[in-house]
Amino acid sequence: MESSVIGVSPEMDFRALLEESFSSMEQPERGDLLMGTILAIDEQGIIVDVKMKRDAVVPRADLERLEGVTFTVGQEVPIVVVNPEDQDGNLVVSIAQARQSEDWLRAEELMQSGEVVEAVVADANRGGIIVPFGNLRGFIPASHVADLPRGLSEDERKDFMMNLVGKKIYIKVIEVNRKRRRLVLSQRDAQRGQRDQNKESLLGNLQEGEVRRGVVSGLRDFGAFVDLGGADGLIHISELAWHRVKHPRELLTVGQELDVYILRLDQDSKRIGLSLKRLQPNPWSLVDEMYHVGQLVEGTISRVAQFGAFISLEPGIEALLHTNQMGDPPPDDPTQVLREGDKLLMRIISIESHRQRLGLSLKDVTDEERARWTEEHGTILAVIPQGTGKNAAAAVDYSEDQSVETAG
Repeated sequence: MESSVIGVSPEMDFRALLEESFSSMEQPERGDLLMGTILAIDEQGIIVDVKMKRDAVVPRADLERLEGVTFTVGQEVPIVVVNPEDQDGNLVVSIAQARQSEDWLRAEELMQSGEVVEAVVADANRGGIIVPFGNLRGFIPASHVADLPRGLSEDERKDFMMNLVGKKIYIKVIEVNRKRRRLVLSQRDAQRGQRDQNKESLLGNLQEGEVRRGVVSGLRDFGAFVDLGGADGLIHISELAWHRVKHPRELLTVGQELDVYILRLDQDSKRIGLSLKRLQPNPWSLVDEMYHVGQLVEGTISRVAQFGAFISLEPGIEALLHTNQMGDPPPDDPTQVLREGDKLLMRIISIESHRQRLGLSLKDVTDEERARWTEEHGTILAVIPQGTGKNAAAAVDYSEDQSVETAG
């Protein structure tokens, strides 16, 4: 049978068929992930066999991005196609991007699982902190930096985050976007998750009624948070002291070490209730020894209401001066004639220590008794003048001279 191609040798037929077979192979496209074997390593980069018509080239610049990584001839490596054909006809690939591709997959897995991992802070700016994630660089926005104080200026915020550089922190992956090359992390969420785990473990080891050592980690209007070793408990403001406390900062400072009483444990809500005052003697147990009906006492107004004023007495007792016991006739509105911090001389008219109640009277104190007390103790006492309501408020005098003069 005659050849269909006249004047062409069998050797040329084979070569043409071979070239055609190569050209018919699927050509790599930008972004394709391939496996290859290293054929050679020189100053220009690495030559990789990818089982195609052409060998792939890994430029030296790509290798410089892989600090501390060494390669050997014959080693299999993952590569990503960067340029299917450059101006010299080379198939340009990247080992660094292939490794990043593995890191992207790892980041996606972590985001799905919610797992917390450890990382080291590499850099910081006003917007947040930068953390290496394999061959990628993750970003933690300032809003997701744990324990970043509020109200800082931009420079103060940057200084706070710069102090984290080089330190190990826990992170959680919250956003992965390969196309935009966005890897967003959160230290705040990681810390919250870590603390939840710690709290669950701590709850299993704590017992109500025991005393533990802790560190004040935060102060709020409603109480103080105390770190018991990786998890926080709360001392409600009513459990700070036996006397009235307006704000925890009156007694505590952040970073202060102290012993706390384990008041209650709530396994369902994972809450730990603490107390400071339970470690101190209940002052009401001393009332019967220290006070008696008819006794004159000096006290400080801690709160004023329509029905009366609460009076702070030693040692941490809060007694009641009812409106009816303020004067004869009583004032229409005690808030108009008394104020917090005023010192008054009063007479004890009732004691019910078992109910933690102690009643006081201002109208049962004579001018002579008030003048004598001022002379002996040097206290400037507030005086409710004759009359009631708002008109009487203007006549209140807090001077020592007025107290003595009234007595005369």
